[in-house]
Amino acid sequence: MTVPELTAEQRAAALAKATEARRVRAEVKGSLKSGELDLSEFLRRAESVEALGKMKVVTLLSALPGIGTSTARSLMAEYDIAATRRVRGLGPHQRSRLVGRFG
Repeated sequence: MTVPELTAEQRAAALAKATEARRVRAEVKGSLKSGELDLSEFLRRAESVEALGKMKVVTLLSALPGIGTSTARSLMAEYDIAATRRVRGLGPHQRSRLVGRFG
């Protein structure tokens, strides 16, 4: 599959969209780490905010207070969540188990 040729305007728009998505994710990860935002509220926001829905679950769990990358990976294995799963792809049982554990 070949990459489509983009015009300068299309390239600039894609760059701006990607920059905004990274900013939103960084802001939310900071709120999660500080405890200002809990997991259930994050999951509600992820339903309507595309940048949050596309975040990987391991990144989300790593942003929680007291959870590092290795702990996040072991939690994902415990809850049968694939390593490549994104937040929007979580099933209802996986969501409820995570919310039950982290609020």
